[in-house]
Amino acid sequence: MHSLAVLLPILSLSLPLLVNAVATCNVTTACPTSAPCCSEFGFCGSTQPFCLGGCNPLHSNKLDSCSPNPICKSAVHTFADNSHVLSNASLFDGNASAYDFIVESGNIMNTGGDLAMLLTKENGGTRISSTRYLHYGTVTARIKTGRWAGVVTAFITMSNVKDEIDWEFPGNSTTEGQSNYFWQGLVTQPNHGDITKDLTDTFQNYHDYTIDWQPNTLTFLVDGKVVRTVKKSDLTVDGVTQYPTTPARVQLSLWPAGTASSAAGTVQWSGGLINYNDPDYVSAGHFYALIKSINITCADPTPPGADITSYVYGPNSSTNTPAVLLSNTSTNLGGAMGMHGHAGAGLQLLLVLALAAGALGQLL
Repeated sequence: MHSLAVLLPILSLSLPLLVNAVATCNVTTACPTSAPCCSEFGFCGSTQPFCLGGCNPLHSNKLDSCSPNPICKSAVHTFADNSHVLSNASLFDGNASAYDFIVESGNIMNTGGDLAMLLTKENGGTRISSTRYLHYGTVTARIKTGRWAGVVTAFITMSNVKDEIDWEFPGNSTTEGQSNYFWQGLVTQPNHGDITKDLTDTFQNYHDYTIDWQPNTLTFLVDGKVVRTVKKSDLTVDGVTQYPTTPARVQLSLWPAGTASSAAGTVQWSGGLINYNDPDYVSAGHFYALIKSINITCADPTPPGADITSYVYGPNSSTNTPAVLLSNTSTNLGGAMGMHGHAGAGLQLLLVLALAAGALGQLL
């Protein structure tokens, strides 16, 4: 199941932030100069909701319309309090040194060492995103999932051009986890999903879920044990290698798949319609999932120098050839932005991948 697609109900919560949107953007239509940034939901604008986070450079007016993506830094994130989590995403200005995560939708609560993501009838679910991006590396999230039919817990990496790697946990089963990956939002048949069974209760017990994303292999682990390995060399279709390659944010979410507005297949996959009369919900006023820690180890193909601050997309990027560069340009919204390809600008070509025409930009 594609995490982005089923998070679209959360978009309704962000409508107040979209009042400045003047157009939509996609693989065939770029944003105008008056609203140059293409948001992750396909709307054009020039302010924070559009130019930061999931801003898609390939659908924006120019490659440097989006703010550069903050460079990866290895760290173990714990949640004794919420001081490093920005609850109001509209206040984020791109300074990844100020906060490690932002709450992009919904609500969180701290339980004294655990970060709780809440789902209510009103908030449409909760999603938090890292302020920094990962361009290959290992991410381990120690979490307790939800357990309610129709409520899905997700731990994913998501790039601005929709390269995605998932761990997902439908609430109707607390003894299995589902791994998946997507290349530029392309949904294939058969899909790339796989199920890991026989886990001890994922609601009652913390487990370490790992995404080990390297240039040539993608490995999924549970509690340090490998449960699935995907090889890039096995993913070539019609001459195109459909493997995630672009810098991605780490995201965790609790979202409502079992709603009347969801597709029938999504409702069935998640275990049915959400029961807001469930005693757990009635007593607490919400459903929840808990995060104990998030461990990020960077593995950039070219180790960044001390002056490197960000990832940007190179001048030869197109819908068919994303090129990822290291840069010393500011990540702050309104800061010194641009490709700055002249000598001394700090750009280093990391990767150019030939991609098939028309595959990019699918929002389900």
